[in-house]
Amino acid sequence: MNAATPTAPTTPPTATPTDSHGRPVRLGLRENRLQFTLLVIVNVCVGGLVGLERTTVPLIGSETFGLTSDLAVFSFIIAFGLTKALTNLAAGALTARFRRKQLLLAGWLIGVPVPFALAYAPSWGWIVAANVLLGLNQGLTWSMTVNMKIDLVGPARRGLATGLNEAAGYTAVGVTALLTGYLATSYGLRPVPELIGVVFVVAGLALALVVRDTAAHVALELAQHAKPLPSGEDTGLKATFARTSWHHRSLRGASQAGLVNNLNDGLTWGVFPLLFTDHGLGLAAVGLIKGLYPILWGIGQIPTGHLADRIGRKPLIVTGMLVQAGGFVLALALLDRPMLAGVLSAVALGLGTAMVYPALIASISDHAHPAWRANALGTYRFWRDIGYAAGALLAGLLADWLGLNATVIAAAVLTAASGLLAARWITENKED
Repeated sequence: MNAATPTAPTTPPTATPTDSHGRPVRLGLRENRLQFTLLVIVNVCVGGLVGLERTTVPLIGSETFGLTSDLAVFSFIIAFGLTKALTNLAAGALTARFRRKQLLLAGWLIGVPVPFALAYAPSWGWIVAANVLLGLNQGLTWSMTVNMKIDLVGPARRGLATGLNEAAGYTAVGVTALLTGYLATSYGLRPVPELIGVVFVVAGLALALVVRDTAAHVALELAQHAKPLPSGEDTGLKATFARTSWHHRSLRGASQAGLVNNLNDGLTWGVFPLLFTDHGLGLAAVGLIKGLYPILWGIGQIPTGHLADRIGRKPLIVTGMLVQAGGFVLALALLDRPMLAGVLSAVALGLGTAMVYPALIASISDHAHPAWRANALGTYRFWRDIGYAAGALLAGLLADWLGLNATVIAAAVLTAASGLLAARWITENKED
């Protein structure tokens, strides 16, 4: 009598994870294209709101309110940068207590008064206060859109996801800067250019109500993550801040590059309108220069984000910082022909920043475990957006002391040095 052949044990199939509404959850851009697209449109509104200030506000300070100190004029950028940086840092920790969608909605509610304050402020102090609200708005809304997109796509397409996110935001910054320049030429510095921000606030708030939260996607990635969280590794904000700011070599390299990159942006935000109007350009021309820089920065991130997934993060980061340094050199070398100087410097700064921006965020995501990635991104974005305040403070002090030209030279030197530090510190090894 033959022995019975044992029957292989059957393993029940793993259940497909679902979100809070019972919908199946999968990672990937194609699988989440609708939600991803909605978040891209949300970030268009986020960028459009901050783009209101790129062309007109420095001139409102000097011409409408009669400010004579460059540092006083740039104080609105300092207020914005400090508030946004601290909000970015808090946003990572807040994701442990609140859902990303809740924080996105909170950011839009805080932003509601901003366009009205910019349009009708009776004194410069109101402009500065509006920029505190704008910093809170940008810190929450931009942080959540980038985190939610990274949550949706998973690890394979982070470069493209961050590229699309930043492209949407910064293209909107540029188009709005260009539009406000032309509106200011026809209708004056206020209130018409600033009131287009009402459209961005209403649309952003409405879309934030529609998008779904991504908590289930984070849980799925954690379950699938190949590298388990090391035993005893602290995932809290304090430990992650230290790890991202200094202890981890690649995270440190990305953080300092992000800081200097936005130092450039904060500096040009305040300096370029004053520099080029001093050399004879009108509001429309300054609006073109101030719009071209973030438009190229924005659109360029779509191919550079994809390229960062193919060739790695480091080559784009280092090259991009050096290209930006060259942009400052062009601005001064050709200043006797200010329109040419402005356009060529804007092109170099825009393309250089497009190389850097998605690659830096993707590099942070590469080296951060999903359990503490939100805090790592918050820390990186803290250092990056401190750059706005540092750039405005540096610009104001140097411009008052040595003039606008010396300020541009300092930016070129700092940017080149940051690129060399990035080359030394950042690696592509995700296990380091």
